[in-house]
Amino acid sequence: MRVMGLEAIYPKPRMSVNGSNHKVYPYLLKGVTVDRPDQAWAADITYIRLAQGFVYLVAILDWYSRYVVSWELSTTLDTGFCLEALRTALRISKPEIFNTDQGVQFTSLDFTGLLENAGIRVSMDGRGRVYDNIFVERLWRSVKYEEVYLHDYRTVPEARGHLSDYFEFYNNERPHERLGYRTPHEVYFGTRAAMVPASEAVV
Repeated sequence: MRVMGLEAIYPKPRMSVNGSNHKVYPYLLKGVTVDRPDQAWAADITYIRLAQGFVYLVAILDWYSRYVVSWELSTTLDTGFCLEALRTALRISKPEIFNTDQGVQFTSLDFTGLLENAGIRVSMDGRGRVYDNIFVERLWRSVKYEEVYLHDYRTVPEARGHLSDYFEFYNNERPHERLGYRTPHEVYFGTRAAMVPASEAVV
């Protein structure tokens, strides 16, 4: 069933429910041409099945290069692991726009406050509009079909180890047709380096 992409019909973890008192921000990427690294990042959460139960995976993706800037794994859906992924990503760089769905983790004051304090514009998908965050959805498809469905993770450390290896492969070795058969790492860091003015280059 995994190889063929078939799934049983049953209730799945609800990961996009917003907090009733949380602020929802407008979607800022409609009609926008993303033509450089760090112009727009996006984040999302998916679930990974273990032998018993689930773990939850959050990833932060640069839209232009498809580079996975950071990711975290958690056994619960609290906001903490999303904040940790964001803090890790912001130690690498900073986007102009950060897009998420309206999940309670992303609409929390802790998460949006961290973005706004860094001078980042907050963008959120419309309710039920999966294509507003299409590049992260494509990432999840790659993760699931190229890694998760090929292994039966029994423990959290086992899942973490496999996913760490996969994201290393995805960023640094896996060429993307839409990137001219270059890797996300090549496009993200190569384009950023080319954009630095000669006067600011490190000698």
